[in-house]
This record gives sequence, structure tokens and C-alpha cells, in this order.
Amino acid sequence: MSNVELSLDPVLDIALLMLSAALGVAMLRVARGPTDADRALAADVGFAVLIAAVAILAVRLDEPTLYSLVMVATLAGFLTTVALARLVERRSP
Repeated sequence: MSNVELSLDPVLDIALLMLSAALGVAMLRVARGPTDADRALAADVGFAVLIAAVAILAVRLDEPTLYSLVMVATLAGFLTTVALARLVERRSP
């Protein structure tokens, strides 16, 4: 057998393209609404997609410092989701 090294770079590039499309759809939902709950959920999904893209980029670039960014952003995203849920709950009739 030959010593062939398989590269994940094309797979990671395709994953990044798919995540960018998902982020575009989420931002479209943020713009269109129609309710505040829809906008809050779409913003949360968009942030999760952005975190996933940074994680894939960390693997693609072999940059371990980006993992810390992903961990901190995940915590911030969770806290933001809780705050938005409380805000939407108070505004709903």
C-alpha cells in the first residue's frame, strides 16, 4: 500500500459553505420576523451557527487558541438565550 495521506480540508470547506448558507437563512428570519420570538430564536440559531463555523475553522487552521473562543462564546450564547427568553416571555400577552 502506498503512503497516502487523506485530507479533511475539502470536507471542512464544504461544511463552512453550508454553515454560511444557514447563517444567511437565519439572518433573513431575523429581518422578516414576524414576531419577536421568531427574531430571538433566529438570532440564537445564527449565533450557534457562527460558533460552529469558528470551531470548524479552528480545526481547518489547526489553531488551538480558537477553541477557547468557542467555549467563551458558547457560554455567552447560553446566557443571551436565557435573557432573550425572559424578555419575550414578559412581552407576550
